[in-house]
Amino acid sequence: MSCVPWKGDKAKSESVELPQAAPPQIYHEKQRRELCALHALNNVFQDSNAFTRETLQEIFQRLSPNTMVTPHKKSMLGNGNYDVNVIMAALQTKGYEAVWWDKRRDVSAIALTNVMGFIMNLPSSLCWGPLKLPLKRQHWICVREVGGAYYNLDSKLKMPEWIGGESELRKFLKHHLRGKNCELLLVVPEEVEAHQSWRADVFTRSNQRYSFLGKEELDRGSAGVHCCCDSPGDAASTSPFLATSGSEDLVHAKPTRLA
Repeated sequence: MSCVPWKGDKAKSESVELPQAAPPQIYHEKQRRELCALHALNNVFQDSNAFTRETLQEIFQRLSPNTMVTPHKKSMLGNGNYDVNVIMAALQTKGYEAVWWDKRRDVSAIALTNVMGFIMNLPSSLCWGPLKLPLKRQHWICVREVGGAYYNLDSKLKMPEWIGGESELRKFLKHHLRGKNCELLLVVPEEVEAHQSWRADVFTRSNQRYSFLGKEELDRGSAGVHCCCDSPGDAASTSPFLATSGSEDLVHAKPTRLA
């Protein structure tokens, strides 16, 4: 049975427009050349001026002073951009740290309220103009919360991809972490890493919550990558991101130990 209004009852059939909340302003930096690490960082901070190609190149040269080749010319089938060490050092300048997520753990153990955003490294199809090639290489993407919802801010997307709330985000992360060659970094303020309050169990005990992108956080500067399964007294372990400087998957990455 259809819900067609009665003739002559036009006034009652007119729809009433209810006020709607304005959509959130989302900064989404799109793919340009092979700068996916730059785009992921700027999308995490929701700021087009957070980092530039020049600042990342300076960090790269500082970490690898003897190299004469830029990461964009290193290898077509490498990770396509700066490696995790450059991302770590870039986060350091903003007072944030990167926590490598151990895929053996369930993502329900992440205290989402204390995580500013996520940077993922995953396989992505190569494109030549409008053509998609039957090849894949590693690609950096950003996922973060804006206006109460989580979005996939992959620079290769035409527009931000709505994920949903916390439960949908956890499903999204689980789906990708089941795949091959996918790694996850949690971007957190240095105090969060110091107290390990990105862990749900620690967050519940301490009840510490942080606001992101405030001036205090942007003025601080210290970063590192730590394995999510380590406690302060555990023996050091190595992140799967890190390799010797000759690796095809990473650009001049020096062996690094995790705290």
